[in-house]
Amino acid sequence: MCYARTTLTALLPTLGLAGLLLAGCGQGQESPQLATPEESGILKVVTRNAATTWYLDRDEAPAGPEHDLVSRFAESRGWRVEWTVHDAVAEVLQALEDGEVHMAGAGLTHLPSRDERFLPGPTHTMIVEQLVCHREARPLPRSLAQMAEVEIRVTADSSYADKLASLVNDHSGITFEEDPRATELLLAAVAEQQVGCTLADSNIVQVVRRHYPALEVALNLTSGDWLGWYLAPDQNALADQAHDWRDTPEAETAIEAVENRYYGYIGEFDFVDLRALNRSIDERLPDFLDSFLRAEYTTGIPADLLAALSYQESHWDPQAVSPTGVRGIMMLTLNTAESLGVSDRLDPTQAIDAGARYLADRHQRLPEEIPEPDRTYLALASYNIGRGHVLDARELARKLGKNPDSWDDMQEVLPLKADKRYYPGTRYGYARGYEPVHFVQRIRNYRDVISASLD
Repeated sequence: MCYARTTLTALLPTLGLAGLLLAGCGQGQESPQLATPEESGILKVVTRNAATTWYLDRDEAPAGPEHDLVSRFAESRGWRVEWTVHDAVAEVLQALEDGEVHMAGAGLTHLPSRDERFLPGPTHTMIVEQLVCHREARPLPRSLAQMAEVEIRVTADSSYADKLASLVNDHSGITFEEDPRATELLLAAVAEQQVGCTLADSNIVQVVRRHYPALEVALNLTSGDWLGWYLAPDQNALADQAHDWRDTPEAETAIEAVENRYYGYIGEFDFVDLRALNRSIDERLPDFLDSFLRAEYTTGIPADLLAALSYQESHWDPQAVSPTGVRGIMMLTLNTAESLGVSDRLDPTQAIDAGARYLADRHQRLPEEIPEPDRTYLALASYNIGRGHVLDARELARKLGKNPDSWDDMQEVLPLKADKRYYPGTRYGYARGYEPVHFVQRIRNYRDVISASLD
């Protein structure tokens, strides 16, 4: 895969997203008229570097909702995707207008003003535009009239600027400034009380708010808008193909997979829980980080995953003891600790090493054909509920026509281990199968926040 822009920058440091954008192919040699994807086999797409669009993951592999959806569309046509990655919406729209790319997949809201400039492609995600302020802001605007009393800054050339411009015409006193910074950076500025309020799409708020629990949604300003693709004005045939693909079951499956991978595990915002996590990252995690890193080195289990698992188990309290007798920072049972050679479960160094080895063992015992990240999620479920119950659930999944290698399917099947219609027919019998589903969900959520702090 190649990229049409060369830069090396620490993009969005407050979210821990490294922005390493690789050199483009044939840069400076392209003619003004783009070859069609049918002619070249290459679909040129402009996007924005953000957690809700396109980014490089912890393995420096491209990921993100727009990345996945565009890639699935291109694969269905036998094309390769060449990405141009910009920081700001204005740059994305300019690249599309200048004819540098065929299409924009950048979390763009479909708007009448954009429909006049570009060809609307298919939509894929419904969002609400939200006014976001610091939870301690006074006044905290709860009505359009009260918006006149606060400072509002929004990303330049964005749908938010369009929305506010329309409100200015109908509601006297509302003022706002456009800012070149990305929405995520403006949200960070609001959280740090450097900016009064900003507007953001609800999916962006959902992701960013976990890192900044002080952010408060003051108002929903729309009842439901759609994010989707836009195409250059001369790309009518490509627009038709994109719409045709959107109407297929394959596209529906791809959109569902994106929802599950990037948003489905986040759940309802919990201010108290996330505030406690962010405080613990500052106050407790440094005491144990070296142990998590050593455990990663010896077992291959990522340190941020181990830290998230440990936080879920004990909130990084090495003296934690549960009513059922599990103990320590990794909440090991006595039998598990003894099998792993742990002499003192309350010793965090021993416990972290043992917990990592135990999770690695759960991971290794699963069939090799299970893809990632599903294999890791099933290993975590096994850590929580026991390998036997996970094997039961995998067999039950097969009987029900589900995929035992898919976490999306298994999180539907595991709770059936507590259903009297199903568990009597399993080898290991009853189990609170809903617990590992919530266990994995919380760990994924915690890991996102912890990972950002380690970058």
